[in-house]
Amino acid sequence: MADVEQASSRILEMIDVKGTATEPGAMTMPCSDDDHQKEPYYAWHPWSLYKAPFAELQKGMNRLRAELPKDGWTITKDGRDGTIGNSPQIVAESKGRGVMVDVRLHKEVKSQKTPAMLEVTVQSRCYRLPATRTATRDNPPAWP
Repeated sequence: MADVEQASSRILEMIDVKGTATEPGAMTMPCSDDDHQKEPYYAWHPWSLYKAPFAELQKGMNRLRAELPKDGWTITKDGRDGTIGNSPQIVAESKGRGVMVDVRLHKEVKSQKTPAMLEVTVQSRCYRLPATRTATRDNPPAWP
């Protein structure tokens, strides 16, 4: 999970736009409904950058195009996302870290009171959580 949070922080630095970023951190999610899967979890960190002019967010997206490859990322998609808004989208992988990023640039939609924003999702590959010791009455969990 630390790799995903570090990648998110680095991507925010590369975007280099003064705005407001949403706060929640990375979380783990199951890769499937199969509890017997060998690598059943991935780390996932969705966040957005908003309260910045659309033109500045566009410049931030352009900086990502230039900076991601310099930082060891391979851009696998750079185009439109195919939604109704047909938003610009960059998808990139950092194979050495097992992390991918999906960035979409959204225009302001006044009728829906939606601000212009960069929507960012950083995700790890599936992995297995480390085993933890089971607590019992004779062996209670350790508290910090």
